[in-house]
This record gives sequence, C-alpha cells and structure tokens, in this order.
Amino acid sequence: MALKDIIGQEKAINILLGTLGQNRIPSSYLFAGESGIGKKFTAVNFAKTLNCQQLAGKRGSGEARGPELPDFSASELANLRTSGLQADCCDECPSCKKIDSQTHPDFMMITPEKSEIRVEEVRAIEEALSFAPYEGKRKVVIVDEAEAMNASAANAFLKTLEEPPPQSIIILIASSPERLPETIRSRCSRVNFLPLSPEKCEEVIKEAVKRGSGEAGKGKDNLKSSESADSRTSELLSTVSRLSMGRPGLALSNDLIEERDWFIRLFRGMVNGENKETWGDKEEIEKWFDYAITVLRDTAVFKITGQENMLINIDLKDSIAGMSKTIELKDIIESYIKLTFLKGYLRFNLNKSITWNYTRFILRKFIGFASPRASR
Repeated sequence: MALKDIIGQEKAINILLGTLGQNRIPSSYLFAGESGIGKKFTAVNFAKTLNCQQLAGKRGSGEARGPELPDFSASELANLRTSGLQADCCDECPSCKKIDSQTHPDFMMITPEKSEIRVEEVRAIEEALSFAPYEGKRKVVIVDEAEAMNASAANAFLKTLEEPPPQSIIILIASSPERLPETIRSRCSRVNFLPLSPEKCEEVIKEAVKRGSGEAGKGKDNLKSSESADSRTSELLSTVSRLSMGRPGLALSNDLIEERDWFIRLFRGMVNGENKETWGDKEEIEKWFDYAITVLRDTAVFKITGQENMLINIDLKDSIAGMSKTIELKDIIESYIKLTFLKGYLRFNLNKSITWNYTRFILRKFIGFASPRASR
C-alpha cells in the first residue's frame, strides 16, 4: 500500500505531498483525528515514501545513500496522484518492505503498554535518533496514541522536539490531541484527519477485506465470511459503515453488530428493570454510552425528518420509527443531553453502580419502556 491508496483523507494526503514536493518537511508532525480513520496507516506509508529507494532516484540523482527528494512544480503537484511521476512510495523496494514489516533500521514504532507510554520508551526514541540514518534518507519514529504519554514521558519528549536530531522525522498520532501538553502540540506541524462518509467507509472496508492483509479483527473476519451472499454483504457493509461513524478501522477490528446487540440487551434490561447483565469495565461503559447516544440521535432525527437514510442504526429503522412515535421530541433531546453530559464525566472513574442507577432513572423517566430490538 502507498499514500495513493489511502481513501477519504485527500486533504491530509495533499498536505503531505506538498511538503514532499517542496522538500520542506518539518521535523515533527501531529496526526490528529478520531481512532480508526487512517492516521497510523498514513504515517507508515509516509515513512515509506521518505525512504523509498525508487522515489529517491526518480530524477536521476545518484547519491549512494538517500539523495534529496525531487522538487516538483505547482502543475506537477496538482497532478501528483494521477501522473506517472508521484511523490509516493513504490511499495516494492527493500526499504518499503522493511518498513511494512517494521524491520527497517531507520524506522521505529512506539505504542502504549498497559495504556501508557512511559519515560523508558522516550529514552529509547532519544537513543535511536542519536545515530545517523543507517540505510535510509531519514530516521522516522511514529508514536501511536501519543496522548498516552505520562507526565514524565511528556517532559522528556519535549527536549527531543526542541532539539530534533538532523535527518529525523517524528510523527505523533493522537485521537485526543488536547490531552497532549500544549508545549508538545505547538512544536509539531498538525495534520487533521476527518471521519469518512459512509460511502468512503464501505470502500475502505471492501478493499481491506479483499486484500485480507493488515491487522486481524473480528469485523474483517465476519465480513469476509459473508462475501458469498451479495445482498447480505451489501446490507452488512452499509450497517457497519454507519455504526463505525466514519472510522473504518473500528469496523474492521471489532464486530460492531455484536457490540450493538450487546448494548440493546443492556438497554432493554435497564429500562425494563432487569439486572441480569451489567457493564464490565470502564471501556464497556463508554462503549454503551456511545451506542445509547446514537440511538437517541436516530430517534430524534427520524421524528423530525422521517427519513430512514439519515439513520446510523439503519437496520433498526422499524424499532426507531416506533420509538419516535411514542416519545416527545423534547424528552428525546433532554435524555440525549443528560447522557452526553454524563459520558463526559466517565473519565473521572464514576462509581459503576451509581452511574447505572442514574442512567436507568434518566431512561425510565423520559423514554419509558420503549426500546429498540436487535435485528439478528
């Protein structure tokens, strides 16, 4: 895969192509946007492009190790993605293949351990960057979920950003960039990534299932197993792309239909006074609130517009239409506001039992006993 293969992030890709074409590449980037929309995928392919052996020689530069990237004119930049001459990785040279397999000596990927990036990982980055590139043009370090850096790690990392080693590129990836210290954010060139449209999501998911490569996940396995039934696959793709809320990576790594059915069981049990099942950990609570908010949103949207194609839970259209007829719009909106407000406080580790009872009180008061039903 290469930059040209990234779907739905044209603005971000064009920014990166622009810096490549002008050979004015900053020492550090911040790729910001929701999880599952292609930030890490783009970062890896950008690293491949920076060190691609075929790209380095496109204009005949013969320097043995890493000639300067070619300069492109404005007209060439406008046609980079469709012309034969592209500032993009070839995806075939040894450098590209090594970065894909994370075995390139000038490429490093840092990910959180137990939801935290500690100062030891930052020290490892500093050590790696202290050496000149071994076989590539630049050393590239990608820090995934950079907002997971603890205070000590962030303070240590600031020094690296303030005095970046020559011939090095650091890419921070963050779904919640506001959690990063301002001192770090201000020293990075920010590239924003946006959620994809349902159509673009479907395109990404189809391509990922077709390739059968990349990280394994429940979503990809289930979509692949249903490929033989065209109508079923089309319906499933439409549903999961909407449930992913523009995050195809989420649809590929998780079974969103199964998760949504789990939400519905708890939702119905809550409003009907059945406590056979409850939330597990904090992650489950946040996930449940996400689904609850989408159902309330869909109910309000359908009550106002009556248009099924505007629903996120498109496969629950009959249940949502039924709910919209029995609940006043002001009650739906009030419940939505209360649950959204409560979700914002989950980061403070609210008591699970109290949160459950209060949420149940909100739903029973304003929604009553109406609830959606699973479609499977």
